[in-house]
Amino acid sequence: MDRQQLIDEILRKRSFLCIGLDADKDKLPPHLLDHEDPIFEFNREIIDATHHLAVAYKPNTAFYEAYGMEGWRSLERTIRYLNERHPEVFTIADAKRGDIGNTSTRYARAFFEDLEFDSVTVAPYMGSDSVEPFLAFEDKFAIMLALTSNKGGLDFQVTEDRSGEALFEKVLRTSLGWKNSDRLMYVVGATRPEFLGQVRKIVPDHFLLVPGIGAQGGDFNGVCEYGMNADVGLLVNSSRGIIYASKGHDFGEKAAQKAAELQGQMEKALSERNLSL
Repeated sequence: MDRQQLIDEILRKRSFLCIGLDADKDKLPPHLLDHEDPIFEFNREIIDATHHLAVAYKPNTAFYEAYGMEGWRSLERTIRYLNERHPEVFTIADAKRGDIGNTSTRYARAFFEDLEFDSVTVAPYMGSDSVEPFLAFEDKFAIMLALTSNKGGLDFQVTEDRSGEALFEKVLRTSLGWKNSDRLMYVVGATRPEFLGQVRKIVPDHFLLVPGIGAQGGDFNGVCEYGMNADVGLLVNSSRGIIYASKGHDFGEKAAQKAAELQGQMEKALSERNLSL
């Protein structure tokens, strides 16, 4: 999927909702545990119930890797199902990979060529040669950690140098000089909306993946006010607040209700800014 296709899908659905498929067996509806592949069955029902409301899905690979080969097969089935049934949806492998040279190239090939994700999250700490291998794939994206919503994110990311530049600002500015940097997106947590204006000054045109809405209590209106650009430029993620809305047989229906609530807010935000096809 290229950038314009993603923008068109956002405007067509009146939504910039990303749903995190963080399937934890301990939290699944009990009746699914009788299935041969309960994680895939859970994901499939969530997708079937919400695909008209979401423009992206984001499986966090830790929730699959934790179950070994069984979990990896569930991930493979999930991404195959999305690509076959809903190729218009943007897919994100939330893997937070970060290594150098050939290793990053192998990670990129695993997620882009084998699993056929549209994007993968990456960590920037090791610099350009850890991220550029992901940027070598046409119509694929690396979503780089910039300013995260976790408490520990403040340990380093907002630390300033002698000139007053915060580390996250240096990361953003430096990354713009990397090869194929137009294929970068950035993770910016919804619990840090006050920093979104600073982020937008540095990367005005790139997409931002914004986790933290829903269970983490992120400020949706603040995200839109400071983060939205002329092409929308946002993918707002909600995971637990949607997928675990119910543990009963109605979990898909309840997930759709929660997704519809967010989509309604998004449609209003787009209309207020006169963003349409």
